[in-house]
Amino acid sequence: MTWQEAEEPDHKPIGPAGAFRAVLRGVPLAIVVFGGLIVLLLVRLVEWPVFGLNRPITPYITRFVCRTGLRFLGIQFTVHGTPMTEKGAVVCNHASWLDIFSLNACQRIYFVSKSEVANWPGIGWLARSVGTVFVKRDRSDAANQKQVFEDRLKAGHTLLFFPEGTSSDGRQVLPFKSTLFAAFFTDALRDSMFIQPATLTYVAPDGEDARFYGWWGSMDFAPHLIQTLAAKRQGRIELVFHKPLKVSDYADRKRLAADCEAAVRSGLRLEGPSKP
Repeated sequence: MTWQEAEEPDHKPIGPAGAFRAVLRGVPLAIVVFGGLIVLLLVRLVEWPVFGLNRPITPYITRFVCRTGLRFLGIQFTVHGTPMTEKGAVVCNHASWLDIFSLNACQRIYFVSKSEVANWPGIGWLARSVGTVFVKRDRSDAANQKQVFEDRLKAGHTLLFFPEGTSSDGRQVLPFKSTLFAAFFTDALRDSMFIQPATLTYVAPDGEDARFYGWWGSMDFAPHLIQTLAAKRQGRIELVFHKPLKVSDYADRKRLAADCEAAVRSGLRLEGPSKP
């Protein structure tokens, strides 16, 4: 049986105390997220006409919201290594909706997401507001995809994408797909671009399933969010930034993707057995 076929974590009943904790954490989290979004949109009204694609102010608002959000959730957050200062992109393993908070909390980045997300109720609007780059997972759209990447990178944006193509249960790194790496091998970008691998490790609260924070497959967002908010004790998140890799040092996208995958795998720090 593969991990995709395994049953979802058997969460403990929340109960009255858990419901109280969910409200105690959830209300301030909602205030900072939606309040921050309102401020961001107001600032963007001025930022867009003046700076266009460049966003010198609003990414700092996103970063503040995500750092504060993690504090309200009560999850310990530790960072090892340093976000790169070179131009290019970050690639990371994908395990949870919490990835957005963790990765935004450390640096100014712009997520790359599949185009379908732009039309999702609520989430799509939020994603567009913070400058997410939407791409079609279609080879026929490869030329347009490369142009979108080139425009954003030339504007000084640091992109972030998940080469696994989907989220896992957080207990392993799935094989990397090399498709999106191709955009960095154009004549206009190859010699100046770097890719920094990063690894996210989620450590579950004591007594909980090791996959507690994992969000994958057909799992619904709302129940997972409530379970996270209601936890009696929270676990922790560890983010490791690895050495940036220069694109021009590689002959092709597949070799670059393979080295990025190896680096990400090397940083995954598992503790305790996973409960099937």
